Amino acid sequence: MSERNWRKSSRSNQYNCVEVALSPHFVAVRDSKAVEGGRLTVSPARWASFLRGLGSGRFDR
Repeated sequence: MSERNWRKSSRSNQYNCVEVALSPHFVAVRDSKAVEGGRLTVSPARWASFLRGLGSGRFDR
């Protein structure tokens, strides 16, 4: 993944920084404070499901 493909979340702050890179075949997520620390990759369908869950409040505490 090229560095230009990563987008920082608008909800990122000093302590919680997330970046996402989208491709037709996968979605990658990483901590923008530790970009060499690894990344989580999921299918676009799984990512869409996760976003729907966020929107519905499924992960709210």
